Amino acid sequence: LETITGFFFGFLAAAIGTFPPGLLNMTASKIGVQDGKLRAVLFAIGAAVVVMCQTYVSVAFAKVIEGNTQILLLLREVGFVIFTVLTCYFFWTSKKFAPKNQAFKIKSKKSSFFQGVMLSVLNFFPIPYYVFVSTTLAGHNLFLFEIYFESWFVVGTGFGAFLIFLGYIEFFKKKQKSNFVLKNMNYIIGSITAVVAILSLIKIIQYYWK
Repeated sequence: LETITGFFFGFLAAAIGTFPPGLLNMTASKIGVQDGKLRAVLFAIGAAVVVMCQTYVSVAFAKVIEGNTQILLLLREVGFVIFTVLTCYFFWTSKKFAPKNQAFKIKSKKSSFFQGVMLSVLNFFPIPYYVFVSTTLAGHNLFLFEIYFESWFVVGTGFGAFLIFLGYIEFFKKKQKSNFVLKNMNYIIGSITAVVAILSLIKIIQYYWK
């Protein structure tokens, strides 16, 4: 029962957290359109592997930082800086390059996997998110801070994230005849990272204004 419960909650948490358009799923869909489904899937696998690692770290954090706002604030500040830089990068490359030469052009299957790893590592959002999820579930006696339960929770997040990435890849692959999304993909991704940066900044300001 612990196996099923841990996997289910991990899968559900990842599906909910990954479903809204974000840096990883939109980049996966872009790779699928530009470089083919196989390379996009390898990107998704790389990203999902890191999501599992981030979930493991998050659960470990949740045991020691529950109620510690200083650490959560630090994570938000780091995330704000990273997403601000990414926003500037995506908007700059949108103006500089034609669609076929845009950033994240994949040249090999190996680089597709490691690109997924790299971008997923840069995405700090899952850490506070899974800390929140695990502590909230634990507060309702639905999460056990035991290695067996935690392991299946981590595996569930990997599967959940991968299936959402795959859904984005399939959806945009079918829409590739329309060049609008492809031509404006960097603007879309840049807008998403800008929103995340703004939300992080609001949280930081709210903390200091208390």
